[in-house]
Amino acid sequence: MDTRPTPPEAPPAGDGAIRRPGLLGSWPEMTYAGVLSFMRRTYTRALDGADVVVSGIPLDLATTYRPGARLGPAAIRAASVQLAELKPFPWGFDPFETLAVIDAGDCWLDAHRPHTIPGAIRDHARRILASGARMLTFGGDHYVTYPLLQAHAERFGAPLALVHFDAHCDTWPDDAPDSLNHGTMFYKAVREGLIDPAHSVQIGIRTWNDDFMGLHVLDAPTVHARGADWALQRILAIVGPRPAYVTFDIDCLDPAFAPGTGTPVAGGLTSAQALQIVRGLVPLNLIGMDVVEVSPPYDHADLTALAAAHVACDLLCVLAAQRGARR
Repeated sequence: MDTRPTPPEAPPAGDGAIRRPGLLGSWPEMTYAGVLSFMRRTYTRALDGADVVVSGIPLDLATTYRPGARLGPAAIRAASVQLAELKPFPWGFDPFETLAVIDAGDCWLDAHRPHTIPGAIRDHARRILASGARMLTFGGDHYVTYPLLQAHAERFGAPLALVHFDAHCDTWPDDAPDSLNHGTMFYKAVREGLIDPAHSVQIGIRTWNDDFMGLHVLDAPTVHARGADWALQRILAIVGPRPAYVTFDIDCLDPAFAPGTGTPVAGGLTSAQALQIVRGLVPLNLIGMDVVEVSPPYDHADLTALAAAHVACDLLCVLAAQRGARR
């Protein structure tokens, strides 16, 4: 007969993505092991009680140069696990004590029937938004923002304010209704009245367009010269209280900080500049957000995926701060 004392039961730990009994809170994880949801949040398609739904849209059929962004959602999730270990810097609070965040996996796309893709993304977004949750979406190439904007404009009312971090303005002309092009989405969005150019702003731009369609452009050289805080104050002044959608193309960052992207452009923002701006967006009426264009085949040491995960984490912290989270 074994007379050794029974060891105390260990507290729950590991694989919180599938074992956590509720949507709130965090528990111990091995950062190098386990189920790879974004920041170890619960994997579920059940939307009840969720404040924010994380999902991926693994599309790169709209790229004009290097593909690979279909692998972006998985890379961002994998890079995010170390961020779930500690309270995010510089916030000093656990956003998941305030926000019920789930990872709903990826939007189903039939890559062999590309004409069905815009509708599939819209329907995916409509279902999530109908639950009352906000969306944090991972691309995929930047085209995915177009059907996401359509769904958000339906839900929150058009036109929306757009806060757009990018190397490219993505307002090049395209009047073909069925085209998949990651450089023309905001041309279409302006033409359709989805966004209001007078209250929309593009940050980090360093490509030319003869017509920026009235959007405010804070190009990369100007941000370098005048500083991140100046850029933040301009964003807040331009957008004001209007419902705002934030889209972050990772090529907003200089290739030194984000080499793994489809169309890299030298001279971009540093990760420190971009994060400083994102962390200051708490005053916005933030109704949706995405992080796009991570292309893992061109990444080095997960630099790009890690930068994207940090941006996404900070966007969640912005929402948590808006709901009263404090250190």
